Amino acid sequence: MKLMFASDLHGSRSAAEAVLRRYEAERCDRLVLLGDLLYHGPRNDLPDAYDPKAVTALLNGAKDELFCVRGNCDAEVDQMVLDFPIMADYALMDLDGTLAFVTHGHLYHLDALPPHKEGDLLIHGHTHLPVVERAHGVTYINPGSAALPKDGNPKSYMVYESGLFEIKTLAGEVFKTHRL
Repeated sequence: MKLMFASDLHGSRSAAEAVLRRYEAERCDRLVLLGDLLYHGPRNDLPDAYDPKAVTALLNGAKDELFCVRGNCDAEVDQMVLDFPIMADYALMDLDGTLAFVTHGHLYHLDALPPHKEGDLLIHGHTHLPVVERAHGVTYINPGSAALPKDGNPKSYMVYESGLFEIKTLAGEVFKTHRL
C-alpha cells in the first residue's frame, strides 16, 4: 500500500489544492492528514490563500481517500462541516510489519512518548519541521507543513511505500528519506 502523509494545512486553499494534486500524481492509496486542517491558530500567521470554507469543500470532495487525526487547532465545530472523521487523537498503523503511532504531535511527541516497543515509528506533524530522527527506541518522522513550514524548510509532504519514506517538496522533489 502506498500512503501519502501531509500535515498542518491551516486553512490554506493553495496548500490543500497542492496536496490533493500531489496525492493524485503520486497515485497513492490513501491520504493521511495529521491535523490542523482548517484553522490557522493564534500563534501562526495567516497562510497564503486562507480560505477554510474552500479547504472544507476540497477535503469533503476527497473524503473517501482520507484518514485523519486531530490537531491542536481542530475543534468540534470543524468536525461539523467535514464529512469524514478528524477527532481521534491518534491511530495505530501497521506499515509492512512495523507499528506506527500516528498523531498530530501536540499530545504525543519525543518528550511525551506514547507506549512503544523498540523499533516502533512515531509519525506526527505539529512542529512544521520535516524530520527523520531515531531517539528513545523509536524512529520519529515528521512530513513538515504543507502550508506554514518553519526554519526555511519548503512546504512538504511524505510518501510511504514498501518500507521507504520520502519527504518531498510540494513540487514532488525528494529531500529526506528513511528506509525501515
